Amino acid sequence: MYDTAILIGRFEPVHTGHLALLNRALEEANKVIVIIGSAFQARSPKNPFTWKERADMLLGGLSESNRTRVDVVPVRDYYDEARWVKAVQKAVNERTQPGARIGLVGHFKDASSSYLSSFPGWELIPLTRQGEIDATMIRNAYFGATADTIPIALSPFHDVLPKSTRTLLEQFATQSEFAELQNEWRMLRGYREAWASAPYPPIFVTVDTVLRCQNQILLIRRAHAPGKGLLALPGGFIEPRESIWQSCLRELVEETHCDVTPERLQQTLQSVHVFDHPDRSQRGRTITHAHYFDLGDAPLPAVQADDDAAQVLWMPISEIVKSEEMLFEDHFQILNHFLRNQILSE
Repeated sequence: MYDTAILIGRFEPVHTGHLALLNRALEEANKVIVIIGSAFQARSPKNPFTWKERADMLLGGLSESNRTRVDVVPVRDYYDEARWVKAVQKAVNERTQPGARIGLVGHFKDASSSYLSSFPGWELIPLTRQGEIDATMIRNAYFGATADTIPIALSPFHDVLPKSTRTLLEQFATQSEFAELQNEWRMLRGYREAWASAPYPPIFVTVDTVLRCQNQILLIRRAHAPGKGLLALPGGFIEPRESIWQSCLRELVEETHCDVTPERLQQTLQSVHVFDHPDRSQRGRTITHAHYFDLGDAPLPAVQADDDAAQVLWMPISEIVKSEEMLFEDHFQILNHFLRNQILSE
C-alpha cells in the first residue's frame, strides 16, 4: 500500500476512464490527491468547465465513504514544464508527511502523458487505457449539438459518462456560456480546417504589448472570437512586410489609439520575451513576442478602443490576480513573467 496516490488530469469532462484511474488510486492508498490541471483558466472550448465543476463531476462518481478519502487540488497552467512540476510537487508536499510512499496513477496514451515521467520520486501505478474514448471526442459532440439535442448527441457516450457528468453537461447547456463556447468552437474548427491541407502545420507569429504606467497595465476586452469578452494584452499577427517591432507599434495603435510616440516607447522598453509553448493557443501553434514597457509615474496615456478591442482599460497590477479567470489564453502568465513579484509569489 502507498501512503498517498496521486492522479493528475484536466478532466474536461470526467468520463469512466478517469474514474477507473481514480478507483485504482483508492485501491492502492488510503489517501488520494487529485491534481486538477488548467485551473483558473477562462472558459474555452478546450477548457469549458471550472476546476470546481470538474471536482464535482469526479466526486459525484464516488461513494460517500470514498469521497472523504480524496483531496482535490487545483493547479494552474504555467506553460512552463519545470514551474508546473514544482507547483504540483509543492501541492503534494503540503498534504503529505515527509518520507511518505507516493504512487502516481496513470497510463501513457500519447505525448500529453509525458508528465508521468516528470516525478521520478513517485512510483508509477500503471493502468491499461479503458477503451479509446477521450474527452476531446465528448467535447466535439457536445458543442456540435444544441441544448435540446444534448441527450441525443451524447447518447453514443452514455456508457462512458457518469451520471454526475451527464447532469452537469445538460445543466450547463441551458446557460448563456454554452452558446458562447459553441460559437468559439465553430470558429476554431473553421480556422483549423482552413489550413488543414497545408503541406506542413503552420506556425503563426504574433506580438503582444505589456504597457505599464503608474503601476497599471493597459488591457483590452476582445470584441471577437476566440476569447470574445475576455481581457487581453493589445497585440495581433505580424504582417508579411513588417518587422516584429513595427507590428508591435501598429497593433498597439490600432487597438488602443495609445498616444505614446514610438520614440518614447523605445526609451521605456524594458525587455522582450518569446512565449512559444505548443499549447498556448487553441488556434494552432502560435509564437508571440511580448514587449514590456514601463512609463513610470508619467500621466496615463490617452487610449480609445478600436479594431479588435471592444474596450480598453488600465488595470492596477494589484487587481490582475483577481481577474485571472477572465484573461485570454496565456496572457496571465505573460504578465506574471514580467511582473512576477507583484502577481504570484511562488
